[in-house]
Amino acid sequence: MHRIPQMTVGGSALPTTAAFDVIDPATGEPFAQAPDCTPDQLDRAMTAAAEAFRTWRRDDDARRDCLRKAADALEGAVDTLAPLLTAEQGKPLKDAREEVGNSVAWLRYYADLDLPREIVQDDERGYAEVLHRPLGVVAAITPWNYPLILAMWKIAPALRAGNTMVLKPSPHTPLATLALGELFQQVLPPGVLNVVSGRDPLGALMTAHPVPRKISFTGSTATGRQVARSAADDIKRLTLELGGNDPAVVLDDADPQEIADLLFWGAFTNNGQLCLAVKRVYAPESLYDDLVEALAERARTVRVDTGTAEGALLGPLNNRAQFDRVSELVADALHHGATAAAGGAPLDRPGYFYAPTILSGLSDGTRIVDEEQFGPALPVIAYRDLDDAVERANSGDHGLTASVWSPDLDRAAEVATRLDAGQVAVNVHGLGVRPDLPFGGHKQSGLGVENGTWGLHGYTDLQVLTRLAKS
Repeated sequence: MHRIPQMTVGGSALPTTAAFDVIDPATGEPFAQAPDCTPDQLDRAMTAAAEAFRTWRRDDDARRDCLRKAADALEGAVDTLAPLLTAEQGKPLKDAREEVGNSVAWLRYYADLDLPREIVQDDERGYAEVLHRPLGVVAAITPWNYPLILAMWKIAPALRAGNTMVLKPSPHTPLATLALGELFQQVLPPGVLNVVSGRDPLGALMTAHPVPRKISFTGSTATGRQVARSAADDIKRLTLELGGNDPAVVLDDADPQEIADLLFWGAFTNNGQLCLAVKRVYAPESLYDDLVEALAERARTVRVDTGTAEGALLGPLNNRAQFDRVSELVADALHHGATAAAGGAPLDRPGYFYAPTILSGLSDGTRIVDEEQFGPALPVIAYRDLDDAVERANSGDHGLTASVWSPDLDRAAEVATRLDAGQVAVNVHGLGVRPDLPFGGHKQSGLGVENGTWGLHGYTDLQVLTRLAKS
């Protein structure tokens, strides 16, 4: 039985009498309870963050030192945090450990990031400098697919810039993030990072709260719209990392066997529960059957099991709602004439396990092609004309990531520049997810960017400082 962490407010544990169940996705049954934050407790967290901001904003060197200490503490806690993450999220333990390691890397990147002064003028006529000033309190809301690393995408740059934070994880996966808050009580000043958990309407209360000056939200496009509406009332700053329906375009000179492994894992990493996963593949008719079979072979042989099972590469879907959505979209595709070259149904066992599924014989206009499935089901669509494939890949309201597959790198790069997405990769998918590169979507896939200096600047307001030359 895992010890249940408490909320962190003002540098200390904040007990609460209200609680809610946390479900083990490998069984579909509750295995723990998490604290359910009350409105009064949220007010306490916001007040603690606002008070801490007064001093936290002043000393850049101290902030960098704290981030380095936080990275060391997190690295030392991997054996505690990874099993907790697997228990609540479902991912294999190896993947959970990797998520903790990536979170450490994000903290260290921002701790070491140098930001030179932006001096525009310094001459006999006068002086002008552009300053990046911290905003204040940031309200951060994170999803259930990658609870720790997506929290770190917000924590590291926000705190580095001089802001303080109130962080709320998804109610599906609150425990590892609460444990993170407890861990950082020892290395961050009180109130700098406050971690609360709870069910609806906690997220709405955070976005409407008068204290935060910025909301950083990762989640669905539908919820992102609600966050934006709430933020509009007092002009809060926004970063929204939302959904994607990410295409992979295979060119006619690609070798299906050579690209199949990378393409498969571009779609099925974390069981497809990844905003930037491949969601649909466009393949030329000449390669179509061979590519479908190559992908199906991998889907049929990959081991799906509980996250703690030896050799498991995929676990269950995280929650019942997502399990039902994937089941519904696959059933709809099969009803409209698609063929399941692999999978096509849930696994016959407790929990939210769904067989890795490759779908053929369908086209645009089918729900699983037009909508984001966010699960282990991949439609492969045939095309005759590359221009038409690019046009179809660009269709819809999303534009997060994309990829192009061909041994001709120059040709692939040219096609990549025609795809309407925030990141496009060649012969791999999602390679640009690094702490030093901006990540953000086009169209309804988001607003603003995370990571790199670009993400850091998103946690600041610009201020121009000028003066006349000495007389």
